[in-house]
Amino acid sequence: MALNENSTDTGTVAGTRDKTYNLVWYVEQCMANALRMETYIADAQRAGDDEVAGLFRRAQADSRKGADLGKRLLGPRIATPAA
Repeated sequence: MALNENSTDTGTVAGTRDKTYNLVWYVEQCMANALRMETYIADAQRAGDDEVAGLFRRAQADSRKGADLGKRLLGPRIATPAA
């Protein structure tokens, strides 16, 4: 069975319900983005552009907040077996 973007039931393929999988994906993406912002901040600082560095710091803070919220929502959903 091939999985594509239009699939309505990834749970049968991945073994995890869609909403839980989506939360896992969201947390991972937020964390990856927070890490990526480190590079962007350093690049902006090297170029002497504090305004752009500030933008990337705010984006990094937002990504960290998203990851933290996603982890809080994910915890109880992983601990409770899906119906």
